[in-house]
Amino acid sequence: MRFATALVFWLFATVALAVAIPAAWAQQNIVNEDGYDAMAQKAARDPALQSAVASELTTRAMALINAHGGGRDPVDSSQVHDTATAFTASPAFPPLFGQVNRAAHSWLFSNPRPTGDQWVLDVAPMLKDSSFQQVLSSYNVTVPETLKVPLTVSAPPLRQGQLHRLATWGPWVTIAAIAVSALCGLVTLIAARRRGKVLTSLGVSALLVGGAGWAAIEVGGRYINDPLNRSTGDIRRIADAMVGQAEGSLHLWLNLTLLAGAALVVVGVLVAALGSLFKRTQRSPT
Repeated sequence: MRFATALVFWLFATVALAVAIPAAWAQQNIVNEDGYDAMAQKAARDPALQSAVASELTTRAMALINAHGGGRDPVDSSQVHDTATAFTASPAFPPLFGQVNRAAHSWLFSNPRPTGDQWVLDVAPMLKDSSFQQVLSSYNVTVPETLKVPLTVSAPPLRQGQLHRLATWGPWVTIAAIAVSALCGLVTLIAARRRGKVLTSLGVSALLVGGAGWAAIEVGGRYINDPLNRSTGDIRRIADAMVGQAEGSLHLWLNLTLLAGAALVVVGVLVAALGSLFKRTQRSPT
């Protein structure tokens, strides 16, 4: 009976852990606005993302210059591109990139409002950086308060506040999964006769969850391309870099899960060995 109870709660603990790890990661890095800002700033250090943003900023800056000059005076686009490249490689870029991504995140996760606005990235804060102002001012160009770049170009379009429910219920699901996993693990430990084997089995649970998570990322990558294909050009390159950063972050969490599982297995084996040695010592004649 104790074995059956331990087995059932071990299964519950494993399933709950499989939900808790990705849910906690998503809550920390995707749903949470500060966490998403931090991840965007880390992605901003990726040379591929810097190149894509520099190209997009060059396009927007050139459009402003040409609109102001009416195409009368020739414009050296290489100078604008060099400025954009230097800006994206500077320490000023990550905070500003995080700021514009925070605004895009808020549009998607905030409370739904009756609006027909598109999901956009406002690049005006970056074009208002002092490095750009020197170039744009030479053409008597003033950056508007907002300069919105659509993030998706094909149907079905995203709606404002579409992920609001995830922001509302995500924390509760995460807390519940963590609590259930911990509680079931504790009950498993209490119900079983041999603590060493239980610790080993809980370590195996963590190893299974970590390995399954890696496999899920590989399989899920095929489905991520569909929403990414709604964007094109430099925006697609930026999205690819952001997805790469997210995958790297999730891989780190899964690696830590695997390490924790391996540690529990080692501890379980040691506890089982010491327990067996202790029993032999007690049984041996004095």
